[in-house]
Amino acid sequence: MAGGAIVRAAGAKEYPGTLTLFVFLTCVVAATGGLIFGYDIGISGGVTSMDPFLKKFFPSVYRKKQDESTNQYCTFDSQLLTGFTSSLYLAALIASFFASSVTRLFGRKWSMLGGGFIFLIGAALNGAAQDIAMLIVGRILLGIGVGFANQSVPLYLSEMAPARLRGMLNIGFQLMINIGILCANLTNYGSNKIKAGWGWRLSLALAAVPAAIITVGSLFLPDTPNSLIERGHPDEAKAMLRRIRGTDDVAKEYDDLVAASEESRHVKHPWANILQRKYRPQLTMAICIPFFQQVTGINVIMFYAPVLFKALGFGGDASLMSAVITGLVLLISTFLSTFPVDRLGRRILFLQGGFQMTICQIIVGTLIAMKYGTSGEGRIPKGYGVIVVLFICIYVAGFAWSWGPLGWLVPSEIFPLEIRSAGQSITVSVNMLFTFAIAQAFLPMLCHMKFGIFYFFAGWVVIMTIFVALFLPETKSVPIEEMVLVWKEHWFWSRFVADKDVRIGVEMTNARSKDTN
Repeated sequence: MAGGAIVRAAGAKEYPGTLTLFVFLTCVVAATGGLIFGYDIGISGGVTSMDPFLKKFFPSVYRKKQDESTNQYCTFDSQLLTGFTSSLYLAALIASFFASSVTRLFGRKWSMLGGGFIFLIGAALNGAAQDIAMLIVGRILLGIGVGFANQSVPLYLSEMAPARLRGMLNIGFQLMINIGILCANLTNYGSNKIKAGWGWRLSLALAAVPAAIITVGSLFLPDTPNSLIERGHPDEAKAMLRRIRGTDDVAKEYDDLVAASEESRHVKHPWANILQRKYRPQLTMAICIPFFQQVTGINVIMFYAPVLFKALGFGGDASLMSAVITGLVLLISTFLSTFPVDRLGRRILFLQGGFQMTICQIIVGTLIAMKYGTSGEGRIPKGYGVIVVLFICIYVAGFAWSWGPLGWLVPSEIFPLEIRSAGQSITVSVNMLFTFAIAQAFLPMLCHMKFGIFYFFAGWVVIMTIFVALFLPETKSVPIEEMVLVWKEHWFWSRFVADKDVRIGVEMTNARSKDTN
């Protein structure tokens, strides 16, 4: 099967049930965990471009910014400044490992609650910051909150959703991330106009709003049937399954969940088990997909957008407005992706988005090279700047309906229950590690590589698009507990999945169903 394109894994079951209002509402509430991540991505770049904030915390950057002789590419090249942005992602990386245990032992909702509460404290510290130390401590607490939310929310959405609608509901997480980014960009644009110079405090403190939403909302969320079974509450799990599927005919799905749970009980050390040969396909995707998601360069645009646009010659308000525009494009494009993801599938969106992003990055790099060259001197005229922003927006749209939502969706749906929390932790950790690395390295890279940085990211997009074409099978509409069939039918991964692994994952549930009857 070339490239592993599978319409539907042979033998995969279709369970009765429909999308109930209860499931829709719980998924919406859970997805608001993405607001805290998105708000932070959007807020940091805008705040670090504000003069009062730079004057108070990063005076050397402020002085360089005022010096018109400074190379535009190097205006914001400061390790301390990038440390402010990237410290959150390092904290999120470490927190995600602890979040795995919390998610598995206590359930998905309590991991969300803890993440939201810790993020709330971090937002208060940042808004009241008096020095760099207070600022960084606040960022670390924000990172812990993000680590917990990003670990638990995608799992929750994938487990609650009917298999045939899992893509649409899981994309709600990315949609909320993008709503958070847009709200942050709008907040920065408005707070920058506060003449008294405390607008940056408002921007940072308002992170408490999305944190309060997920903290309070998680109190009302039910646990998923998978989590209830995993923690020894079979009767509650069956009742919850009936409720979320809107039917009493849940015996087959319930038996499959129980069988998967019983298999997972034999796994005492999921972190060691995930290294087994039969889990090689899932482990590879848990590492490669979040890595590739970051080397698209999207977070360069998202959390450095105002700084980037200023470095490209846009004025203060113009750079913030350009960030608002890209945030709006991101949100609309992600929303549009909810419709085809369960019809066309994951692979075609990955491939189309990769092609679109590659072309746009090459064009943007070329446009900047034609205007600035390697000297970084001069300013971009208004009309020319509009063209640059236009192609950045087309690039953002390509990411928003491909690698953005699917970078979280696909890893969350491919792991069997016995290694699911560990697998999701690896996904979050790799994502945060490379978000940290890109955040820390981008401004020095911009200073040294200049316009070539866009060609650098375009090269990575080409590599990851080829990777998807060759190694990622189609996962749409396949029940999570039967995902083993997808790997068994893939031209490459089938060599790692033995027939006995398929029997354990699927035929065992059939035997259990006969015993029950």
